[in-house]
Formats: sequence, C-alpha cells, structure tokens
Amino acid sequence: MRSVTVSAIAGAAILLSLPAARAADMPAPMMYQAPAEDFGGWYLRGDIGMSNQKAKLSHPAFATGGYQHLDDGFDAAPIFGIGVGYQFNNWLRVDVTGEYRGSSNYHGYGVYPGGVDDYSARKSEWVGMVNAYADLGTWWCVTPFVGVGVGLAHNTISSFIDTNVATNGVYSAQEASKTNFAWALHAGLAYKVTPGFTVELAYRYLDLGSAKTGTGVSWDGTNANGRPFEFNNLVSHDLKLGVRWALEPEAVPMPRPMQLPPLMRKG
Repeated sequence: MRSVTVSAIAGAAILLSLPAARAADMPAPMMYQAPAEDFGGWYLRGDIGMSNQKAKLSHPAFATGGYQHLDDGFDAAPIFGIGVGYQFNNWLRVDVTGEYRGSSNYHGYGVYPGGVDDYSARKSEWVGMVNAYADLGTWWCVTPFVGVGVGLAHNTISSFIDTNVATNGVYSAQEASKTNFAWALHAGLAYKVTPGFTVELAYRYLDLGSAKTGTGVSWDGTNANGRPFEFNNLVSHDLKLGVRWALEPEAVPMPRPMQLPPLMRKG
C-alpha cells in the first residue's frame, strides 16, 4: 500500500512539472514600444503680407543753400513669396525664398529758403533670401520661432517727380534699378494644423540696402541728365502670413514589438 501511495505522489509531481517545463520552452510574450519621432524632411512654403517701409531721400543739392529734408514715407504694399526648405530636427530648419514686393507710393518733402519741394515716386522689389530658423518648443501645437536671413534685393524706383511748390516747376527722373545685399530678422508663431501642414504668423525686419532714380530732366528741358536721387537706409517692417507643406509628412507612430527575456525556472 505504501508503495502505491509513493508512486501516485511521484506521478503527480511529474504531471505538475510538465506545464512549467513547457512554459520555459515557449517564446517570450510580445510587448509594444512606440518608435521615436522623426522630424526631418523637405517642405514647400508660401507667404503673403504687407510692408511698412522707411527710407531717407538724398541728393547732392540737399547739402547746400540751407535745405532741410523734413519727411519720408511709403504707403503699405503687398508681399508675395514662395520657397523650399528642410527641417533638420525639432528645432532647426533652413529655407530659400523668393518674393515680389508690390509697388509702394513714396511721399516726401523738404524746404529751403524761398521754397518747398514735394517728392513722389513708386518703388518695388524682388528679394531672394536664405533663412535659418530656431523653433523654441511646442505648446498646444503652437511653436514660437526666431530666425535670420541674408540675400539680395533688386530695388526699382519709377515715376519720380520733384515739384517745386512755389514755382510749380517739375523735375522728373527715369526709372532705375539697383541690386544690393539684404538681411532680415524673423520672429513669429507656427501652428501645426496637421502633421504635414503648418500655418505661420510672423514679423520680419528687412534691410533692403538702397535704391536710386535714373537721370532726370526739368519740365522745361533744362537740367537734363541731372544727378540721380538716392533712397538710403531702406528698411521695412513686414507682417506676413505663411503656410508650409511637408513633402515627407511625419508618419503616425506605429507600435513595434519588444521582446521580453525568456522566463526562467528553478530546479
């Protein structure tokens, strides 16, 4: 009887050990881990905006005869731009942009002993820039950013008129263009509408260098080939609304398997 009891206990022990042995030999269970985000990629951009420009009109005659130049100003004008860029990571991006700055009316006047000169003209530009931006972090899909840019500005002055108010004498100058170095400072907010589409509201300080008129002539034909007028310290405070389209939108993170170490048993 005792031998039967011992055999039964031994058989039960063997049966109980089988599931544990099979569990140790089975593949480890699979768990999932989200992949790290990938921020790199090319993008296209488009911008529209308005300019608020300033300049200082200059001419050799201003230095003589007690002349005082009192005021300069431009009307606001539209801005249209396109570009292509690359997002290197979650904080650095660079783009190349080209823009047309619409025609803006210029108004200015100066006084001298015995008279007043009233000036008017139109100005437009083509601007090409290379820009680098630092994204400063994202909160509720909104990313503040700052940036710098360098490039070239092709400035055109047309329809320049100098009217002597006292005599109704008129001096006009031919259209002329000038290309010079330009630089910019950027600051703004970007809102990511979708993984591939971002809207920007930005301010830009843009230094356009200088511009000048062509040679001029008085209304009566005298002073032909007169020296050009120059627009120095030409700067603009721009407000822009921009959009960016990612050419390689961020993929929705998909879980990937993570292997746990196999179960170990004692004995």
